[in-house]
Amino acid sequence: MKTFIRVLATASVLMAASAVAQAQCVSKAGKGTGGNDDSAKFQAWEAVLQGTDWGSWGSWMASSQKVGVAPGYKVSNVKSRCNVGGMLGRECVVQAKLCK
Repeated sequence: MKTFIRVLATASVLMAASAVAQAQCVSKAGKGTGGNDDSAKFQAWEAVLQGTDWGSWGSWMASSQKVGVAPGYKVSNVKSRCNVGGMLGRECVVQAKLCK
């Protein structure tokens, strides 16, 4: 019985750790417009960062300003899609997974 309780306790700890790790990641998307794809992606990435962490956005604005970079986060699965549209001629949607 003691072995069963230890196994159950270990499984509970692992499940809790997994939930915490999952909670530290977010998938976000943002939409931006611009005169070209690069400027529209820039605006879209700003929306992603602002929707995730204003502090990261501020650091990003003061540093790289590159799409796919988020200070304080590991960024993965960056995808973008651009089309004709928006107020300035091009509209892009950028999405990514950001993990603390």
